[in-house]
Amino acid sequence: MKPAGSYDFIRAMRPFTFSVAIAACGLGTVLALHQGYGSVWLALLIIGTGVLLQAAVNLINDHADLPLLEEQAREADAVRQEHLQTVISAIRRNFRWGMAFLGFAFLIGLGLVWVQGWLLLVLIIIGLLGAYFYSGEPVHYKRRGLGVVLVFWLMGVLLVGGSAVAMGAPLAVSTLLISIPFSLLTSLVLLGNELRDHEEDQRNGLRTLTVRIGVLRARQLFGVMLGAVYVGSLLLWWGGLLPWFWHLLLSLPLAWPPLQAAWGPGADRSRLPQQAGRLFAGFALLFLIPYVVQLG
Repeated sequence: MKPAGSYDFIRAMRPFTFSVAIAACGLGTVLALHQGYGSVWLALLIIGTGVLLQAAVNLINDHADLPLLEEQAREADAVRQEHLQTVISAIRRNFRWGMAFLGFAFLIGLGLVWVQGWLLLVLIIIGLLGAYFYSGEPVHYKRRGLGVVLVFWLMGVLLVGGSAVAMGAPLAVSTLLISIPFSLLTSLVLLGNELRDHEEDQRNGLRTLTVRIGVLRARQLFGVMLGAVYVGSLLLWWGGLLPWFWHLLLSLPLAWPPLQAAWGPGADRSRLPQQAGRLFAGFALLFLIPYVVQLG
């Protein structure tokens, strides 16, 4: 079981992952602004809604721990039972807040749909269902080993493309291609989380991708995906979709700690998700700079 403090409201929201939503929505809105769609104020609303959605996903995620905790509580002594009941109450509270966040994000989305049209509604419904069923039953695609794959599409490609559409821009192939490095980094953060929690997930019967393919292959996948972020960016630059490339290499010092933690057989992975999150934030900032400069 995770430490009890992990279920505190703020920690359960996992603020370090907000860089995913800020970067993905930021990229989609900036690309739309480049094409003459939307406004800065609309972009800020969309980014804020993306953060709300990310927080909702994180709060709902812990709900998957309930069956195990309830079983442990039934078999525990009085002191431990009281502790477990406190944790269970915190998870239920977080789940209610997560559902409220999802509902609020949906209401904002409906307002945008009224202005932008039905395509945005389709993207919003897919996004909300993906957010809930990450750890919600009966799908619970994290348990089915699909988390890393589907997060690439839902919190990467879909979030970038959906943000552009919410600004009034068409869903262009170029926008989806430009989203690929961010989508890979989104999956990388989740894979780092799976690597950190591998032993606990395996013990609790949670069949994540890392549990299914084994730690060695998951570590190798982490390295391949990290390399693909930079190779993919280089290809986008060669294809004329990315204004600059070489400045992205300034993010390499941020890439070393998570790579070292992932690849080292006996390395400390307790902070691997946070390290991957910092890499995402640094890379995203550098990635967005030329687009923002060109807006000026």
